[in-house]
Amino acid sequence: MKSIRINEYLVFLYRIFLIYFFYTIARGLFIYFNHGMMGDYSTLKLLFYGLAFDNCAIMYLNLIFILMSLLPLWVNTYPQFQKIIFWVYFIPNIIGYASNFIDMAYYPFSKSRLTSASFAVIEHEQNKTNLFFTFLMDYWYLFLGFFLLIAIWIFLYTRVKVNQTPILRKTPYYSWSTLFFLGFGTLIMMAIRGGGFTTDTRPINMLDASRHVNITAQADAILNTPFCLIRSIGKNKGFREYQFVDEQYINKNIKPIKQYDREVTNKPNIVLFILESFGKEYWGCMNTKTHIPNFKSYTPFLDSLAQHSFVVDNAYCTGRQSIHGMSSMLAGIPSFQVAYTSSPYVKQPTQSLVSIAKEMGYDTSFFHSAPNGSMGFLGFSNILGFDHYYGKTEYNNDDDDDGHWGIWDEPFFQYMCRIYSEKKQPFLGNIFTLSSHHPFQIPKKYEGKFDKGNLQIHQCIGYTDYALKQFFACAKKQPWYQNTIFVFVNDHPNQTYYDLYKQPITNMGAAIMFFSPNSNLVPTKVFSEISQQIDIYPSLVDLMGYHKPFRSWGRSLFANKADETPRAFISDATMYQMMQGNYIYILDENGKVNGIYHQADGALKNNLLGKEDNAEIQKGIKDLKAFVQDYMDRIIHHKLDPEK
Repeated sequence: MKSIRINEYLVFLYRIFLIYFFYTIARGLFIYFNHGMMGDYSTLKLLFYGLAFDNCAIMYLNLIFILMSLLPLWVNTYPQFQKIIFWVYFIPNIIGYASNFIDMAYYPFSKSRLTSASFAVIEHEQNKTNLFFTFLMDYWYLFLGFFLLIAIWIFLYTRVKVNQTPILRKTPYYSWSTLFFLGFGTLIMMAIRGGGFTTDTRPINMLDASRHVNITAQADAILNTPFCLIRSIGKNKGFREYQFVDEQYINKNIKPIKQYDREVTNKPNIVLFILESFGKEYWGCMNTKTHIPNFKSYTPFLDSLAQHSFVVDNAYCTGRQSIHGMSSMLAGIPSFQVAYTSSPYVKQPTQSLVSIAKEMGYDTSFFHSAPNGSMGFLGFSNILGFDHYYGKTEYNNDDDDDGHWGIWDEPFFQYMCRIYSEKKQPFLGNIFTLSSHHPFQIPKKYEGKFDKGNLQIHQCIGYTDYALKQFFACAKKQPWYQNTIFVFVNDHPNQTYYDLYKQPITNMGAAIMFFSPNSNLVPTKVFSEISQQIDIYPSLVDLMGYHKPFRSWGRSLFANKADETPRAFISDATMYQMMQGNYIYILDENGKVNGIYHQADGALKNNLLGKEDNAEIQKGIKDLKAFVQDYMDRIIHHKLDPEK
């Protein structure tokens, strides 16, 4: 019986079992920390479907351990060899396990599991060490839990050992080892593929998690982070060509080329505030129709400005991260599985708000108070062609540094006001704000001034709102103020408190507001048609009085053109989602309809799939497919600037 290696195989299976056991704990913790985004769910269901993805990740991470454990190397049972096996087992597993814990904290901000593309978010940061230690301090309990679980894992591993056994009969030993190796090898390949070897199966990918659920957060609970990282390495997933409809249908129903005829006698200045993490639920003026019990606003200044503004209160984000917001608002390019800005296609000529403003004789500037290059903003601003970039380097006063990301909003806004006053009109200025960001701190001199509310971010929202008030106190005194259009929009959502905003669709709400002290430039109105972040670009092009055709998947919210359909391409990490008319449509990467929901079903509870006999639904599905086809065609084949 010694030749069959029974003791070795039992110990091997025990060690593999420990990996599955601790992965199950990690998934349970992920569900616990993010349960508010998952709607109605069954934990057992998520754990069960997650096994297929655990199988794949575990087999990838443990291939060397498995080979060293199963191959008949004659020395398998020696103590020295088992010490090597210990490190071969734990080094990759600890790294993979750690990525799951990082995601527990990061997921509420990213709304998707980490992939290889996620590293583009921090690629350009100069203060990675500082950010890491800030993250470590804020989420100390996750790190403590992680190291505690690793200690328990090691303890359990060492309780069961391989007995040192001399090999007396090598031929049976080798024969049985080969047989078991082939058997285990078959199981391993099946685990990596996520199923069997039949012709109708393929290796599972991240989208397969959505076969079992209809809510993205639930699909992300089924996934695990090592799987997502491994499956996305070296792949430009999210960019492929489709042939759903003909070009005539796209031109008529999607209208990727827009043109407006507004007469403008004096070109207005444009100042666009992209507000870091300013989720829609924080704004009082965006929630007058939500009827949330005991609702509290953290934006008193913006709410006061809303009384004289064009308030868009039914808009949605077309990106999940800050850099997605930049491409959405300035170039009208939404992000789906992989951000356009993280793709190999990003360096192509791109028609945008910036290029059109420059064509019209505008001076163009981008402001961001972090170290120059942070978040990839400098690189993308150069691609868009901004004339000037003003960052922490240009500000040149570290006394106002927040110690984590860059210059506090209030002093940087004052700096921006002074810069505008030195410019020749007309000018286009865009600022990406900074202070309403993790680790959610405000200047010490303002401690206690702003309502801390129910979430860490709330007092930071109050601080940036106050900084905006101080900016306007400066701007009102400047000669350029009366002929300026100001736009406010959040880049993406952040922490959520109210149940309404924990739903998959409402969670992606965008807060958009246009204001001008000159009522001839921007009317006062509450606008409740379906809208999206990429509508800002064509809206401003319209308000600036540009008359030539230009590329845009969004529409001007001020033109009121009957042939431009109100819709929103709601960003998702795995699916294409669109709200149009009375319905929400969800399409997978292969063009298969994954879900149809009523517009009011923001929680995505009642899937109407199978009831597509409705003419409106049939057209909605076709329109979403047409958009996806045109989106991919223009990006892949470098058609983002029709004039090039």
